Amino acid sequence: MYKMLRPLIYKIQPDLAHWMTIQLLRIGGSSKAARTLMQWLFRSKQQGPPVQAFGLKFTNPIGLAAGYDKDGNAWRGLACLGFGHIEIGTVTWRPQPGNPYPRLSRLVEDCAIINRNGFRNRGAAYAKRQLKAPKPAGLVLGVNIGKNKDTPLEKTAQEYLNLFKVFSPLADYLAVNVSSPNTPGLRDLQARQELENLLTPLKISRDEKALIGGKRTPILVKLSPDLCDRQLEEALEAIVRCGMDGVIIGNTTVSRPGLTSNQAGQNGGLSGLPLRDLNTRLVARSVKILGNQLPVVASGGVMSADDAQAKLDAGACLVQLYTGLIYSGPGMVRHCLDANLTLRH
Repeated sequence: MYKMLRPLIYKIQPDLAHWMTIQLLRIGGSSKAARTLMQWLFRSKQQGPPVQAFGLKFTNPIGLAAGYDKDGNAWRGLACLGFGHIEIGTVTWRPQPGNPYPRLSRLVEDCAIINRNGFRNRGAAYAKRQLKAPKPAGLVLGVNIGKNKDTPLEKTAQEYLNLFKVFSPLADYLAVNVSSPNTPGLRDLQARQELENLLTPLKISRDEKALIGGKRTPILVKLSPDLCDRQLEEALEAIVRCGMDGVIIGNTTVSRPGLTSNQAGQNGGLSGLPLRDLNTRLVARSVKILGNQLPVVASGGVMSADDAQAKLDAGACLVQLYTGLIYSGPGMVRHCLDANLTLRH
């Protein structure tokens, strides 16, 4: 059915289409009857394979990447599609309007999206309220956090720490976003010293909370696919040294590999099929560098069940979707799980 509707959906401006989808999922997620219907329509009967990673249990390895549900409005509806985990955000401390419209470009010929959202979101206080709704059994809920565009470098670590303190009691894990190409200067935080300066206070806060009997909230770091080998090694070394719990590889890319669309020259981060092979190589490279020190989450270029399996074969413990969901529709999680994915041991 989605294939039949897709040409009509593509006639709608991408920003508007996304907003409409979020509203439908928000409304559907607030109704027990609608949730039951969505589960019946889209959820796979194959729930697995289960995954243990950074101290959490996932019912299956397929998750939703950050960027789709920025404010946490739609996660209850999205959970009905069968995701093992959902990552909302990126959430910033203060509300942020993002970049001017249009923020999304749909490259249909390339099965890709270019986004230049610029961390558009309603801020931490709003997202916190959305996370107080009852969570479905078995769902792992993560929050992706980032700095405000106008926050000076010397105040960045404190801003991430404030976000951690707000969301660590509510989220199952937090993801530190230092890799979006749409926030000026953000990617500079991936350099070894800057990354250690940022992550060390988060580690201290996490461990102090656990020491006094509070919940230990795992912290992951989301890296860019545009890092060279040396930059990747240094970033991963810093992440390990700072005692983080995992790494997400990766974010959108500023490169434009093999695009044919006439919109290929648009500014922003590219996601979708053109990112698939680059991401798989980076996942394999990261797994090789890390060994058994930290788990790796693959996020980028997952357009099919075969793509998801390729990420798992490369050593990822979890796989995240975004653009694949847009092109394949709400049944994509079911298609992946029905393919009987296997984990690398």
